Amino acid sequence: MRFSRTTKIVAPILLVALMAPFAAPQVAQVIKLLGIREVVKRFGGDINKALNKLEKRDAKSSLMTKVVPIISGGISSRQAIGMVQVCGPRQQVEKVKAVAQLDQDLFGKEIKIRAMIPIDSDTIEKDIKAVDEVGITGIIDLKL
Repeated sequence: MRFSRTTKIVAPILLVALMAPFAAPQVAQVIKLLGIREVVKRFGGDINKALNKLEKRDAKSSLMTKVVPIISGGISSRQAIGMVQVCGPRQQVEKVKAVAQLDQDLFGKEIKIRAMIPIDSDTIEKDIKAVDEVGITGIIDLKL
C-alpha cells in the first residue's frame, strides 16, 4: 500500500494528538514533546515544502525557510509545543533550532501579548537570545 505525501505528514501528527488524551497528564506532555520533535526531524522538510507551496514562495528566493519546534511558556501561558516555519537569510536560519513563544495576559485577560522568538537552542532558558533577521511564516500548534 502506498501513502501520499500528505498522509505521511499528517498521520504522525494525528497519532500524537489522539494518543495523548488517554495518557496521564505528565505522560501526555512527554508524548507530545517527543512526538513533535520526531515529526519535525523526520518530516520537517516535507512540511516546509508544503508551507512554501501554500504560501506560493518563489523557489529562487534568496531567503531560506525551515520547520522547527515551537515551545510555549510565560506568565499565565498555556504550555504548548508545535511546529513553526521560519524564514530569513540562509546563514541566520541555519542557526535556529526552535522558536520560543512567550505570552502574558495584561489587565486580567483583556490584553494578551505574545512574543515569538527564533532561538539557537531547543529549550526555553532564563536568558533567551534571539536569532536576528529571522521571522515566523507558518504555525502548527498542539495544546499540551
